[in-house]
Amino acid sequence: MELRISGLSKRYPNGVQALNNISLNIPAGMFGLLGPNGAGKSTLMRTLATLQEADAGSVTFEGIDVLREKERVRELLGYLPQEFGVYPKVSALDLLNHFAVLKGINDSKKRRELVDVLLQRTNLYEARHRRLGTFSGGMKQRFGIAQALLANPKLLIVDEPTAGLDPEERLRFLNLLADLGQNIVIILSTHIVTDISDLCKQLAIVARGTVVASGDPLALVAELQGRIWQRFVASDELAAYQQSHTVLATRRAAGRLVIRVLSDSNPGAGFEPSAPDLEDVYFLAIHSTPAQAIPAAAQAS
Repeated sequence: MELRISGLSKRYPNGVQALNNISLNIPAGMFGLLGPNGAGKSTLMRTLATLQEADAGSVTFEGIDVLREKERVRELLGYLPQEFGVYPKVSALDLLNHFAVLKGINDSKKRRELVDVLLQRTNLYEARHRRLGTFSGGMKQRFGIAQALLANPKLLIVDEPTAGLDPEERLRFLNLLADLGQNIVIILSTHIVTDISDLCKQLAIVARGTVVASGDPLALVAELQGRIWQRFVASDELAAYQQSHTVLATRRAAGRLVIRVLSDSNPGAGFEPSAPDLEDVYFLAIHSTPAQAIPAAAQAS
């Protein structure tokens, strides 16, 4: 099972090139799509979810032409958009049952059993009679996953699902996705690096509508081994270091400013070697060309 994307491009009427020759092979399991806001992630997600047309390129899944055979794709698709609206005065049980009817699940007994199973699977069964307007953000997102699973999808797309969730709800939601991602393709689109690092065996980093790095997160991090250095600096020194060094990121530690620098050798007095992480890969990728960011041997489409 694999989703194949080749040469996908999209330019909006205002001239913005949202997607620029995107090519990816996405296998079964959790796949992370990482990038800053405005990178083109949501455009790509809407295109894969058959909600938007592409200008060029092709997408295939299970022998189906995703761009042209939209009805066939929708039979295999579950989609949780970035903004998922609910009817606040309707209970979770009633609305999920209504969605099941819309999905064509007409046998009342089978529909009731399926709805109960999905509410249990998303840890919402005890709250099934509550109005959705009383749900927390995380509960609404889990309800969104429940409706996306009604058709037993083989392809599940979730767009920025943890934005705005508190740490406990975020962890609960990500654990749910991990449990689901054993035998189907799940694409997790986010700008939050830590959402990807613990869950996804493959990822792509997108910036300016282009894939700037892709592959196994552990392999991408390993490519930076021995090349990341850090030191404390005064705030008024930051600009000078940014001019003279490849500063990937600045962080606060114990109230002091820390800079992380990319260098093949010790970049100067006061610097200490630091273990690389996925944030280093991300910041390098989005501010560089693909060749500069990650050596070609580490990249995988």
